Amino acid sequence: MKTAVYGGSFDPIHVGHSMVASSVLRAGAADEVWFMVSPCNPLKQGRRMTPERLRLEMARCVAERCEGLIASDFEFSLPRPSYTLATLRALRDAYPDRDFTLLIGADNWRLFGEWRGPEEILTEFGVIVFPRPGDPLEKGFWPSGVKRLEERVRILNDIPQCFLSSSEIRRLRREGKDVTFLVDPRVEELIVSHNLYTTEE
Repeated sequence: MKTAVYGGSFDPIHVGHSMVASSVLRAGAADEVWFMVSPCNPLKQGRRMTPERLRLEMARCVAERCEGLIASDFEFSLPRPSYTLATLRALRDAYPDRDFTLLIGADNWRLFGEWRGPEEILTEFGVIVFPRPGDPLEKGFWPSGVKRLEERVRILNDIPQCFLSSSEIRRLRREGKDVTFLVDPRVEELIVSHNLYTTEE
């Protein structure tokens, strides 16, 4: 079972996330995509985040609507902050029947050399990279300082791009604007019922 791990804070999860995940499945790049909800993203320390269980509940609302998508709280029990290499290794030990790989956007691929253990991630798990608006995947691009292991990377240039971001959703909410159609209807219900993203971060 080829399982792509799509990590993030998902604060909140939106239609761009689900579009990427479902496109990866349709492209045959993975049999499953796991939304790996991060309890504490090392790159986002200092920003007040929505409680992890609520972010997980929102991710589950999305995953339940598409076969092959799974919302996971696996990182909740790991040491914090969460680092991708440690998470992938722990997943491999916990689920030996699955072949885990990492799913990231082109923006993160450009910074991949700054991650903890980038060559170990490539060697042990491989990476699937999807395009991001304004950050085209140039042919032959390779992250600085990382050994070239091109056979361990799959570039998905032809899947749709989405300009939407979680920070945009939060901004719209702070400004009192409607986010209908930008998030799953059940996610919107949770956002409204818990009065999320209405104050400054």
